[in-house]
Amino acid sequence: MRLTMFWSALTTLVATTLVSASSVHRRDCHHNIGKCNFHPSKSPRCWGDHSLSTNWYDEIPDTGVTREYWLQVENGTAAVDGVDRIVLTVNGTVPGPTIIADWGDNVIVHVHNALENNGTSIHWHGLRQNHTTQNDGVASVTQCPVAPKDTITYKFRAEQYGHSWYHSHFATQAWNGVFGGIIINGPCSAPYDEDKGVLFLNDWFHNTTDALWSTAKAGLPPTAQNGLINGTNVYGDGGKRFETIFTGGKRHRIRLVNGAIDTHYKFMIDNHKMKVVAADLVPIEPYTTDVLSIGIGQRYDIIVEADQGEGDFWLRAYPDMACSAANEMVDDIKGIVRYDASSSSTPTSVAYNYTEDCHDEPMSKLVPFVPLDVESPTTKKDFNLGYTVNTEGMFKWTLDGTDLLTSWGVPTLQQSILDVSALKTSSNVVELNEKEAWVYFVIENGAAALGLTHPIHLHGHDFFVLAQEPNANYTSATPLQLKNPPRRDVAMLPANGFLVIGFVTDNPGVWLMHCHIGWHASQGFGLQIVEREAEIAPICDVGGIDSTCAKWASYVARKDILQDDSGI
Repeated sequence: MRLTMFWSALTTLVATTLVSASSVHRRDCHHNIGKCNFHPSKSPRCWGDHSLSTNWYDEIPDTGVTREYWLQVENGTAAVDGVDRIVLTVNGTVPGPTIIADWGDNVIVHVHNALENNGTSIHWHGLRQNHTTQNDGVASVTQCPVAPKDTITYKFRAEQYGHSWYHSHFATQAWNGVFGGIIINGPCSAPYDEDKGVLFLNDWFHNTTDALWSTAKAGLPPTAQNGLINGTNVYGDGGKRFETIFTGGKRHRIRLVNGAIDTHYKFMIDNHKMKVVAADLVPIEPYTTDVLSIGIGQRYDIIVEADQGEGDFWLRAYPDMACSAANEMVDDIKGIVRYDASSSSTPTSVAYNYTEDCHDEPMSKLVPFVPLDVESPTTKKDFNLGYTVNTEGMFKWTLDGTDLLTSWGVPTLQQSILDVSALKTSSNVVELNEKEAWVYFVIENGAAALGLTHPIHLHGHDFFVLAQEPNANYTSATPLQLKNPPRRDVAMLPANGFLVIGFVTDNPGVWLMHCHIGWHASQGFGLQIVEREAEIAPICDVGGIDSTCAKWASYVARKDILQDDSGI
């Protein structure tokens, strides 16, 4: 307990000190003559020498600031909804502390594994890790798991801005509590007055995901007992609602994250409109909606004006049952928005109507503020989704007949650096060695894939959504949107349909693409991209990779650990 308290206190002290230093740096910059001064309500599109119009793939601020954080993953118990259960925490809390930086800052995060008997890794979801592939934090892909009592240090540049989340990328550990928010301060496509920070939407079980794995791996999605809003909800007579205060007449920025393992949410705030200003880490032309469809792993920035004068209103997250696992609290995953902090009234507001379809927000609405067009591909790959059941009764998702199987002990990045010429077929590796080339992936989700919707996440890149259609077949005549299509890092693969994405080979490394339903990733739904392999070794700290793997190998030998999932 004393170690935990010391670790948390040190994290708070160091992070606070560096935030203060960075704020002073940015404020001085903004007061220089000729600079564009950022102000959330008056000039939200400005950012010193840069602005919302800056193409951040080519140009980012040089702040000269380093943010350093210490995170500790540890065992614990918690009753987040009033029901006590085993959890895994980051610095003692679920969610863990929020990592905060400014656009262009350098970020260093030290992660210590204080778990009793479990490996770990931390993935910085949506951050491109431009030329920093070994810091992507994916066990068996870019690193070995971090052994108990070991510490790993991640270093990367905040080249994008907006918000995202970090989470464990070791088995299904993230959904036992190993996750937290990321905020990278930068310009915004619409004005706001108050920043309410990250708001997590999660599904929740009264047992650990480890205990539920035997059910899930047989192809039977476990029923969730609850859903959480920022780590809390009621259940039976216990728990408590999430509450937030709106200031009348003010515009409130809320940074939504769907951190669920198997739930697509429809989000709304009764009687209020939402202005959507970013999808994942890409600022968009603002649009207004009553209901927001948010898939697993996706993020949306919304601005909500407190225009109701007074009162108390339900904030709702409905599981979209067209693709989500069953949930005991399907109609009661709610928080409260209050205009008066002293109020304790139960809201009587009425929900908006919505359609259960698990569709993404329409492509026509997700218009990137910085327009970029798509060129013809040098490489085009087609993948058909399917499934199989192995001789042990384990359900496996496949792409073109192969399920992803990686090795905790010899991650793909290490194999690449060692120049292993023949990567195993089960590694599902796509090699892309041409520099700055356009690549199209066509993912088809036909009848052989059971008619389910899947959130597809690509590491190392924002991809361009070129086509996305349910209940349809992809053909050579399918129209593709090549003029400023949506860009993001998670998009829905529609049921009985297809998804076409494009990206540029501008980031050497080993990158995972996978379904972000946690059970499905563990069941092999994924592939790996080895991008510009000849350039990977010079940008990696080989000694650091080898050291983590050596300590993991020693732990595995002592404890006789066996890998029983895809490795990711």
